[in-house]
Formats: sequence, structure tokens, C-alpha cells
Amino acid sequence: MHNYLLNWKSLQPDTDHFEHLTITKIVINSDVFCTVQARLYNGLSLFLKTKAQVPLIRIKSPDSSAYLTLFQKMLISIINQKKKKLSRFYEGHYETVKNWPDWEETLSQNNHILNDERICQAGWIEHEALFGCVRMHHSQISLSPGLVHQSNGGILILSLRTLLEQPFMWKRLKKILVNQRYEWYSLDHTRSLPIEIPSIPMHFRLILVGEEDALAEFENIDPELTYTSLYAEFENNIYLSDDTAFINWKRWVQNIADSLTCPVLSPDFWPILIREAVRWTGDHKILPLNLEWIGYQLQESELYCHDSIIKGEDLKNALNTRLWREGFLLEKMLHDILHNQIHIETDGEKIGQINALSVIEFPGHPRIFGEPTRISCIVHFGDRGLTDIERQVELAGNLHAKGIMILESWLMTELKLDHTMPFSSSLVFEQSYEEIDGDSASLAALCALISALALQPINQKIAVTGSIDQLGRVQSIGKVNEKIEGFFRICRKRTLNGTQGVIIPSSNIQNLSLHEEVINAVRNGKFSIWSVSTVAEALVLLTGIEWKKKDKPCLLRSIQDRITKISQHNTREYISLLHWFKRSK
Repeated sequence: MHNYLLNWKSLQPDTDHFEHLTITKIVINSDVFCTVQARLYNGLSLFLKTKAQVPLIRIKSPDSSAYLTLFQKMLISIINQKKKKLSRFYEGHYETVKNWPDWEETLSQNNHILNDERICQAGWIEHEALFGCVRMHHSQISLSPGLVHQSNGGILILSLRTLLEQPFMWKRLKKILVNQRYEWYSLDHTRSLPIEIPSIPMHFRLILVGEEDALAEFENIDPELTYTSLYAEFENNIYLSDDTAFINWKRWVQNIADSLTCPVLSPDFWPILIREAVRWTGDHKILPLNLEWIGYQLQESELYCHDSIIKGEDLKNALNTRLWREGFLLEKMLHDILHNQIHIETDGEKIGQINALSVIEFPGHPRIFGEPTRISCIVHFGDRGLTDIERQVELAGNLHAKGIMILESWLMTELKLDHTMPFSSSLVFEQSYEEIDGDSASLAALCALISALALQPINQKIAVTGSIDQLGRVQSIGKVNEKIEGFFRICRKRTLNGTQGVIIPSSNIQNLSLHEEVINAVRNGKFSIWSVSTVAEALVLLTGIEWKKKDKPCLLRSIQDRITKISQHNTREYISLLHWFKRSK
């Protein structure tokens, strides 16, 4: 059995390893997009070559103008690199309509738009802007081309969500794609066009960009076209498998900085960005490729830059100021805890009481906050087993219920019970007034239950997070950084004395990227973080007593002895009741 007290260096990603790596030291493919987004690059390349009757590709990607613009630039780059141009699918022209002397002139003015080869993109677009319209003014008719005309013979990139929210727009667009012809319609559906305008050949390649839910909805609306179209994904993250992968990420960030015309990024800027990036992805080996997240960090850092170079201190100031600016609700939560409106103990020992770690999300708020939650458990005589009050009053989700059922199953296995538990216990998340979900508190709940059964107190200076399986192994949880920092803030406000700390799953070490204040406190011995792999390891840290020890006092033996006494007491009561019944006859 091992209990690991983490060193401060393991609480953040190792940025020292990457400091010697620069873009010029390792030669890699000059086009970072085809390297970082290899699958998407392959999909776009095939899309340009496809001879399908309806040339369509669906791209799973964030649905914003930044990504639509990126795909537009990448298509232009691919075409230029291959030195091939898309064939013009429409080379015709309108015939002059009789009795309209200026009609021929109108057509000649718009003809260059119809023939011009383009790659166009749009996020939200209205019907008229997409398909164009026929206008009349003082008996003069003019044709106003839309985006489909500008894309004729080229490529059209559209937001999928836009089409889903305007279904009639998709029906008309699909008709154009399938029939390869465009027909003019009146904007007013109650009136026809004043003159018949001949249809024109139209053929363009269509790219639909959307999130997973939009793609799923599109599949339900048009399953046949979904199955016959190409599919590609924009990868939001890059895995740091080697040094080259890091350099590719660095070049990706640099390209975004260049597109935003940001100042030069100094060498000390990168370690700070990496630590914040790991908080975003939740893994030391994964860095984000998200255009908007990276752009946000760069642009906000630039606000604190006082010369022609963005330094690490600029990003650090931006992050600290952002935390303060968005921290009003956090301060309010801390105030309630410090003034005992919410009871959280960070000193002493209690039987059947433990500090679990949770996160709180406020609708519309950009930040997730970590906050400790007090779990208490009371055990008394009876045979009802474990009662989860949260589940009983329907304040718990399915994942929470699953976690409670797993811990109950593990405990019955350890106690070697082939029937229901010979005691009644109630478990509750104190001062919880909204629905909770997730199984990240199942380890803490189990420890509180064992403490109440064994009548052994739990150290209130230590908070716990982690889920468990039926074999007693501790499993990883999400938002580990926020959870640790939530308990640390309370301990710091009261007084850090070197005995407080947090227990986390060992598998979560790779997710750590803690705030500088927490790292300094651990480095100076004022705060501790332990990692555990099993329930037994956590119990030793919390109670100072081992869970299972052959021929020596342990928590398991204490519970078994108590169950034996309860069983003997119940047996004596049953015998006494039986004797009384016989005498009464």
C-alpha cells in the first residue's frame, strides 16, 4: 500500500522540457495545417476531387466565422499548392428577352459574377442574400445575385445551424445541388415574376460546418445525403507525442497571432500559455487548437503589453485580472463559508463527516468554481441498509445514484455479506438545495460511511475527491484543478498551518495545472496534495488506521465486531420475545 504525497513540480506541466525547442531548430512541413489537421486536410483534398453528383462534405467543427474563414483560406491554399483550378461548371449566358431594351445590359453586368470562380463562406445568412432576387423599379428589372451565384463553379461554405433553423432554405439549396440548375423566384410568394426568366446551369461544391448536435439533426432530416457525402473533423486538440508535435502547436499559435497582428511573443510567454492550455484541455500531454480560445489569450495579453513584445508577465496579469473580474460570485461563496452560513470544517476530527470536493456552474457565468461540500453519515440499528437522502428526495442525478450503489456493493463485498446490511444508515450532502450529479464524491461518501460504521473519526483538514469502482479502485474525475483550488482558498483564508490538504486519484496527476499560489504553498510545506489508487489508501490518510490488517486492529475488523454485537443483541431480543410469547399462552 502506498500513499503518495505529491511534489510541487508534479502540480503543473513540465514546461522546462520545451524551452529549448524553437521553430527553427527542427525542420517540419511548411504547411502546419496539413500536419496538425491531417484528417481534415485529407477530407478537403478528396472533396476537391470528388465526382459525386452532389459534391458535399460535412465538417464537425465549432460553428463560428473564425473557422469558416480558416477553411476558406485552407481551400485556397490547397488549390494553389496543387496548381489546379476548379473547372467552371457554368459558361453560358442569358438570352436577350424581347420587349425589354435594357435587359441585355443588365445581364452583361451580372455575367462576370456568374462566371467568376470563387470560394465563398457565410455564417448566418438570409434567403435573399443566399439565392439573390429579382428587383423591379420604375418598370426596370434587375437581377441581384446571391452567394450561390458567386460560388457557381466554385465552393460554398455554410454554417449548418443556419440551414437547420431555416429549413426552406435548405430545401431550395438541395434542389439546386441535385438538379444543377438555378431558377429565379419572386420574393413575394403570393405573386409571380413579371416576366419569365430562364434558368441557368449551376454547380458548386458545398461545405457544411457544424457541431455534433447539428450534424446529428442534419442526419435525421436528410439521411440519404448524409450517407453519400464526405465527412471530416476539425481536431480541437493536439497530442504531444514528441517534440515535433509541440513545435507544430507553437507554429499554429504563431499563425493565429500573425492573423490577429499581435506583437512578437517572447520566450517566457510560452510556459504561461502552456499551463493555462493544460487547464483548458485537462491533460499535460494535450494542447488546444481552438482558434477562439487561443485568440482570446493573445488579444487579452496584448492589452497588458507596453512595448512591441508580449511577455509572460503580460499573460499572467491578464489571467489574474480575469480571475478577479469574474470572481464576485466566488467571493460571495467564500464569505458564506467563512461566516458559517455554509458549514465547512477545516480543523479537528469528526465521525461520519467528510469534506468532499465539487464544482459549481452558474448559467451565463464564464467560470466554473470549486467548492467543498460537507457529507455526513449516521448509522443506527435497523435493517434498511444505506439510505441516500439526495436520491430519496429526487435531488440527485443518475450518475450520483450509480456512484452510491457502487460504493454500497463494494462495502457488502468487503464485509462478505450475502444479505442486506444489518444496519440502517443515512447519507446526505449537507446544505445542498439544488440537484447534484456525478460520481466524483463516491469516494468521500464511502469514507464517511466507513467512519460512521467503525466509529473512527475523519480528519477534517483533508478534503477528498474521486470516484470508485466495484473493486475499490479510485478513478479519475473532472475539473480537478478547480476542486483543489476551492478547498485551498478556504484554508488560506482561515490559516494555512501545513496540515491541510486534498486527496485526489492518482490518475488525475496528469491533469494538474494549479494556480501559482497553490504551488507555492505546497513548495513551502503549507499545503499538501496526496494521490491514491485505492479506497484503502485514502482511509489511512483520513483516519490514520488501515482498512484491512491481518490479526491487528483495523477499520474492517471494527465494523465486523460492531455488526456481530448488533446481531447478538437482535438475537437476544428475539429469544426474549419468544419466551414471553410462550409464557403468555
